[in-house]
Amino acid sequence: MNPHLEFLVEDASTEGFLHALLPRCLPQGVTFQVHPFRCKPDMLAKIEGRLRGYSHWLPSNFRIIVLLDLDDDDCRRLKTQLEQIAENAGLHTRSSNPHQWQVVNRIAIEELEAWFFGDWEVVQDCFPRVNRNFPNQRNFRDPDAIPGGTWEAFERLLKRAGYYRQGLQKLDAARRIGGELDPGRNRSRSFQVFWSAVREAAFS
Repeated sequence: MNPHLEFLVEDASTEGFLHALLPRCLPQGVTFQVHPFRCKPDMLAKIEGRLRGYSHWLPSNFRIIVLLDLDDDDCRRLKTQLEQIAENAGLHTRSSNPHQWQVVNRIAIEELEAWFFGDWEVVQDCFPRVNRNFPNQRNFRDPDAIPGGTWEAFERLLKRAGYYRQGLQKLDAARRIGGELDPGRNRSRSFQVFWSAVREAAFS
């Protein structure tokens, strides 16, 4: 049986990003579904129940990929929390059972928009008026360490270029960028860790 990937994500913009990205990049025959929650607190409150549901019927070719933003949380603490939730639900995580895992937990540091900064060529293609030199500026060289909030920084830069003057439309931007982003070129380490898990699941 071909692999099937189940993505659990915190919001509609991440769902839109993955729906635009995955059909272009997954091997032929690999299927997927993306299940968004309303927000991160909603996801953390409900995910154990969702995983318990999976534990009763999950086929051997299914892999569950949990993805949420770090925001202001402590990364190790959040990862430990997610691992414990999966264990409580009766599922094997990649961290606890790397050869026969059912769930992998991944965190966008600090937010999904950091992954956009990781492939600035795509941002330029989608929003041609943005400054081409942003990745060379000190505060933007590491997409996972942009100060002051990643989505806020992304919004400021796009507004400055004349886009989304009424405020960043996260879903629209996510779909546009996800439709062109090159996983192999992305400079965000958290994206590469996420994508490595996707590839592993897709080729298992």
